[in-house]
Amino acid sequence: MEEYQVSLLRACALMLLAKSLWYYKPKEDPLNEVLTARIREIAYTRVRYGYWRIYAVLRRENWEVNHKRVYRLYKLAGLNLRSKRPRRSRAAAHRLDRIEEIRPHQCWSMDFVSDQLLDGRCFRALTVVDNFTRRCLAIHAGGSIRGQDVVEVVDRRIASCQILLSNDSCLN
Repeated sequence: MEEYQVSLLRACALMLLAKSLWYYKPKEDPLNEVLTARIREIAYTRVRYGYWRIYAVLRRENWEVNHKRVYRLYKLAGLNLRSKRPRRSRAAAHRLDRIEEIRPHQCWSMDFVSDQLLDGRCFRALTVVDNFTRRCLAIHAGGSIRGQDVVEVVDRRIASCQILLSNDSCLN
């Protein structure tokens, strides 16, 4: 305001700010410190609890607090950055780099495809694909495919490929 030589009223109007906000001094609530200490205590004794469960514990202990206040204090205390136990679905080790395929039948991929018939019955198909040539080597379709069926399809394909490899025509 001193640099541009404008009044407080004009500066607040330009900034779309009420003049009362310029003079506002926030009041510290002494309950916040006590509440933050209790939130930290609950969070450290029950590591898996998020702010909602901490809020429920506080309500059971007859604290008259709003969930928004608990969330604000929870974040200010840095508890939302706690490291939790990793989920089991995440891979424990880093994935290895993919192998570069340089010839056919070096690496195969399998996948299941499912669809529904017009009358509502479902069927599944097991597809085996060569990663180098991108050719479908085998398809096995059925109402349900068991693990034994998968093993049979792959074994048949390996046996037929070994016969072809002995004749050197599988590498074409």
